[in-house]
Amino acid sequence: MFLSKSQRLARFFHQGVPEIWVRFLLAIAGLILAFAAAIFSSVARESGNLWATLILASAALLLATIVGLTTVPYLARRIGAVRIREAFDYDVTRVGIIYLVTVLLIGIAALNTGNNLLYIVVAVMLAAIVVSGFASALVLRNLELDIRLPEHVFAGRSMSARILLRNSRKWLPSFSANVVSLEKAKPSRHWRWLPSTFAVPRGRPPEKQWIRLPDRQLRRLNEKPAPPNIFNGSAYFPYLPARASLISELELKFERRGRYQQERFGLATRFPFAFLTKTRRVPLAREVIVYPSVEPTDEFFEVLPLITGEFASFMRGRGNDLYRIREYMPEDSARHVDWKASAKSGSLKVREFSREDERKLRIVFDNPQVEAISAEAYEGAVALAASLGWHFTGENTDISFVTQGYRGADIYQFLEYLAVVQSQSLPSVIDEIEVADDYNIILTARARGTIPTALWACSYFVFLGNRQ
Repeated sequence: MFLSKSQRLARFFHQGVPEIWVRFLLAIAGLILAFAAAIFSSVARESGNLWATLILASAALLLATIVGLTTVPYLARRIGAVRIREAFDYDVTRVGIIYLVTVLLIGIAALNTGNNLLYIVVAVMLAAIVVSGFASALVLRNLELDIRLPEHVFAGRSMSARILLRNSRKWLPSFSANVVSLEKAKPSRHWRWLPSTFAVPRGRPPEKQWIRLPDRQLRRLNEKPAPPNIFNGSAYFPYLPARASLISELELKFERRGRYQQERFGLATRFPFAFLTKTRRVPLAREVIVYPSVEPTDEFFEVLPLITGEFASFMRGRGNDLYRIREYMPEDSARHVDWKASAKSGSLKVREFSREDERKLRIVFDNPQVEAISAEAYEGAVALAASLGWHFTGENTDISFVTQGYRGADIYQFLEYLAVVQSQSLPSVIDEIEVADDYNIILTARARGTIPTALWACSYFVFLGNRQ
């Protein structure tokens, strides 16, 4: 097992000395040696020994450089990490502005009059600002935040999330802590060198150009906007005892499908005097995939009876075989009573049929090409596919799904695909569908004349957009 130099030194300096202390002690030792070499170089210079002066001065400079390159960056990174982790934002409140103006006015009056009592008042008021900043920072430190989100989230439905706040201090409680959402930075525009081609003459087809050389062109690009925040509300904790945890329920409701991300949250407080709203940034990455709404729409109610009727006709004649005749049970329906068998035996008998064959259904979402249908029609198609899949999953149906990005039988994976799907220039999946025992519900924007003839007998088509 190979150990780094710092680890070997830590073991040498006994019983697990932390690396930061090892580096610190080595830096002190190096600086002491450099200081001693500098002093002796001065003594050698005064005595007229040129070579001793040169060697000692070079050694002092070399030791100082080694300490600066090995220790200072390490300590700076640690301090930078702590500052980032404990970063605070400050917002002056209306009460704070009024208070500062009052302090300023009293300070001007004290300077003009020379009244010692006014100086004392100004000093006390300034001290209150310092105490407020110290107390608010103390309240927010050592608080641990956790956000627990539901596993499955649907657009348009209210969901419950939990915010857990824990005070890890041994003695000091926290007061008036507020969990808030932080605004994301707006996407910026930046310049980047992109590959291009230097061609002469310009404007002509490539085969008619005299010169074509690889080139680079400086272009201004817009950054892709970040996904929206998970929540923009707040959760208030008036009092949090030491070594205790509190949970706050938060209602979430997303109006649109898609991906929602949040890289950090905020812990804010105005304690104790409400002069400032101090917010501590807490890095806590969370992501939610919001499924499309599965609530029945008008279009869903229009197509469902037609789909159900054709599906029943396709499955007709299956699963009607008699399994056995048995004694009547109170929970049995009267329409299953076998009167001939009952008359022969003198007691009620019922007919029991074999279980129906599993009804195989396949929902095909043929993702339309870019600009094939309007954005509103596209969102309606996604919602219809989601609601049909959700409805038939709850029935006694062996269901599967086919899209350009997913093939399988898991309803939640299908909904996750629909949650983030966008119009893309991808080949249609209709040509890849094999005619089998499955009955197909196909949502597509293709024209009727381009549909394979073999699919018409075992499929119900929902034509998207204006291609009805």
